[in-house]
Amino acid sequence: MQTYNAPLRDMRFVLHELHGLEKLNAFPKYADFTPDVVDSVLEEAAKIASEVLLPLNATGDQEGCVLENGVVRTPKGFKEAYNVFREGGWASLASDPEWGGQGLPESVNKLVEEMISATNCAFGLYPGLTHGATRALEGHGSEELKQTYLPKMIEGTWSGSMCLTEAHCGTDLGLLRTRATPNEDGSYRIDGSKIFISAGEHDLTENIVHLVLAKIPGGPSGVKGISLFLVPKFLPNADGTVGPRNGVVCTGIEHKMGLKGSATCQLTFEDAQGWLIGQPHKGMQAMFTMMNVERLSVGVQGLGIGEAAYQAGVAYAKDRLQGRSLSGAKRPDLAADPIIVHPDVRRMLMTMRVYAEGSRAVGGWVAHAMDVSEATDDPALKEEMEDFIALMTPVVKALFTDLGFEASNLAVQVYGGHGYIREHGVEQYVRDCRISQLYEGTNGIQALDLVGRKLPAHMGRYLRRFFHPVSEFIEANRDDAAVGKLVEQLERAFGALQLSTGQIAQASLKDPEEAGAAATDYLRLIGLVAMGYMFVKSAKIAAEKAPTANGDAGFYADKITSARFFVDRILPQATALFLAIKSGKASMMALEEAAF
Repeated sequence: MQTYNAPLRDMRFVLHELHGLEKLNAFPKYADFTPDVVDSVLEEAAKIASEVLLPLNATGDQEGCVLENGVVRTPKGFKEAYNVFREGGWASLASDPEWGGQGLPESVNKLVEEMISATNCAFGLYPGLTHGATRALEGHGSEELKQTYLPKMIEGTWSGSMCLTEAHCGTDLGLLRTRATPNEDGSYRIDGSKIFISAGEHDLTENIVHLVLAKIPGGPSGVKGISLFLVPKFLPNADGTVGPRNGVVCTGIEHKMGLKGSATCQLTFEDAQGWLIGQPHKGMQAMFTMMNVERLSVGVQGLGIGEAAYQAGVAYAKDRLQGRSLSGAKRPDLAADPIIVHPDVRRMLMTMRVYAEGSRAVGGWVAHAMDVSEATDDPALKEEMEDFIALMTPVVKALFTDLGFEASNLAVQVYGGHGYIREHGVEQYVRDCRISQLYEGTNGIQALDLVGRKLPAHMGRYLRRFFHPVSEFIEANRDDAAVGKLVEQLERAFGALQLSTGQIAQASLKDPEEAGAAATDYLRLIGLVAMGYMFVKSAKIAAEKAPTANGDAGFYADKITSARFFVDRILPQATALFLAIKSGKASMMALEEAAF
């Protein structure tokens, strides 16, 4: 049976102590969101996650979605849960108050997303995609489109989807065939087909607002000719109510490995009416507003599922009796010791634990930058934050989902044979997490984006936003009595990252395939160094606060222990990653294609 207790204490640590919520309170945009207010939001989110969403996770997986006459029926209980979710204001949490949102910081919203992902990731896709769609519409839509659609979407009465992929093209969107023909009234006729559309059809909301990539005839070829359109399932009436059905139909749903409670649809657009978002042939710019939000959210999905898997592993390891401790019986009153006494089980549990803690800390760092970017009037600070977000978006998406999948597999390993069967629910975590490494751009694509676009951008300016704070922290704390040894290990890993960066920059000038060969290893390397920085910084805070912590002394001691495990057992991977990067592409590309 799946269980979950939101890690609220660690969430508060990340939000308040590590990244400083009070810094956001200095901006008028976030002045009302005091620590007490935010903590109350998190506590209520934990309740709805555990009490409303978690009970539907396993049953939703078993039942799945059903397509009947072009309409998708979600699993039993999903619609009722969505109504509770919407009526409680959770759909509008981080949206702009101008359109009915509550305007909470994204750093708070991401923690709520983590709880939703941990308890029912399939459910979370429905409101999650809507949030991304509203961000794209806010940033690029006309005033008329905003007035018509944003209030309904933000309150959760209408939902959103993102329609990119076609059967013959995935990442290479320049090949898409969906067409948008201008109508005399300024709208467009949309014709084409899309696949793999999460939340493309369902019974949770009155209307579904599709954001569709299509090409206007006569435009440039490739991605330069792509435009973005808003295509509703039902055309709105003048009074804002749902009107006649538009020409978009769900022709099939995918039978998937996991996330079965989320409808993944095949959609056909036939003489559908749509409206241009942004400028003609500039659709990728508008769509990336949504995709970047979604990529960060997908990373949080990996974190949430990894946290749930960790908690399941701990519960089982404390309960399962098997063998005796190598150092002598720890529970002589029982027939055997709980398996948590065994070093290899501890290795797995600690690995899962630090993956979740490290991801939460780095994710909070990026979300904090998003909040500052949106609130500041200082152009230089805004540029700095946006640079950092651009650099870290592929890292968050790829690393968090890789680690979440690893943690889910480790949970199965802790359970042994019992983890492989459905009864305990941990095999669902493996299946649900697997897609997070694929959608919103596979993790290999994220790595290519990092080394091919982000590293060389503006002569390495993005990378400096990461390197400088890490370097300054190392310099300031190298001789710190409490964390000096941890800083030494962080410095070693940071050195490997610096050397790897130079290696890639130099080698790729001669051969662009060298950057491609190094990309995945480099993404993991920069991600591990980011986590190492967060862990050592957390350990420093914990060491300073522990002596006067009273009831929190145990928490701070555990935080230091997690940091030590990470730098001892995980961060040394940096050296191996550097050596792999340094080896170049030779052995990777040497085998002739016919030999495979």
